[in-house]
Amino acid sequence: MTPVVDASARDVEFTDYLAARQGAMLRTAYLICGDQHQAEDVLQTALAKLYLAWDKVHDKHAVDAYLRRIIANEATSLWRRAWHRKERATDDVPEGSPHHDRYDDGTDDELWALVQSLPRRARAVIVLRYYEQLSEAETADALGISVGTVKSQASRAMATLRERAPAHLHPRGGGHA
Repeated sequence: MTPVVDASARDVEFTDYLAARQGAMLRTAYLICGDQHQAEDVLQTALAKLYLAWDKVHDKHAVDAYLRRIIANEATSLWRRAWHRKERATDDVPEGSPHHDRYDDGTDDELWALVQSLPRRARAVIVLRYYEQLSEAETADALGISVGTVKSQASRAMATLRERAPAHLHPRGGGHA
């Protein structure tokens, strides 16, 4: 006999999760994709897949990690599609107001512009490792790569960011150390 799942309880639980985490996951998708529209598409697809698998997620504390993995996979799939290479993002700003974290000191736009200049894989590693504060193993798992690849991608990406960063963005405030 198949157990009966209370669909309304599942929907309430999923809706509560969305209310709490959708904004943070959209920011993560945006930082990985580098484009607001693509991030919204990736997140929407990822959330649909999460909803379909909601009853199979036994460890509700691991939902963020599971969703990050789906986002990373969807972003990678999007980059590989042939039509993606033909589309170009526009400079039109989507409706809505931007989200600024409380600790935003005004340099975020410039810093994230540097991050966006990185190759896609390196950008995904930097976002998951330093923005999402995942461990090397968690980052490797989310991207489906080895821990060694995470280490080398992060090291090269950080070196590139240090080279490209203007002096006023350097943590020591004066130049490159």
